[in-house]
Amino acid sequence: MLKKSIISDIEGIINLSRENAIRAVDRERTLMYWHIGQRIFEEVQQGQDRAKYGEYLTKYISEQIEPEYGSGFSRRQIELSRQFYRIFPIANTLYSQLNWSQYKLLIRMDNGDKREFYLAEAVKNDAVVKFTLPEEKNNILASKYQLYLPTEKQLLEELKKEFENPSFNKIGNNEKLTDAKQYYENI
Repeated sequence: MLKKSIISDIEGIINLSRENAIRAVDRERTLMYWHIGQRIFEEVQQGQDRAKYGEYLTKYISEQIEPEYGSGFSRRQIELSRQFYRIFPIANTLYSQLNWSQYKLLIRMDNGDKREFYLAEAVKNDAVVKFTLPEEKNNILASKYQLYLPTEKQLLEELKKEFENPSFNKIGNNEKLTDAKQYYENI
């Protein structure tokens, strides 16, 4: 007699294999765009007027490649590949948890600290939080980023709570803490 768990076990194996296959394809696609960006970057460094040559080169590559390989190689995608390499110049530092769509969102962020914050959050949460957001994605990302960076007022309020906490006074005569408390009280 067969156990019913055999079906759920096999379904689990199938689903895990599918997920692994999708991750492998995403990883290869991300590396492909990184290598394209690297090659373009190297070529542009050879040019005289880098900005104009870079624009010309991305347009030229797109015109040559897109008809055969599709919209994944549009002028905008080619430019994103170039930016991708400039922002993440070491392939070994790319995170397998992130896919190309998530990297594209990171590339478009104009604030490097904000980009690093979201990269760290995605890795920490094993990219459970998807970056696929509505049209106002940058505003949503910016507001979430701001939530994690306290203002000076928020920091002072946090200090006030700490100094008013009865356990704070039990710490003893720590000179740095006493100085901090006096500084806070004089603000």
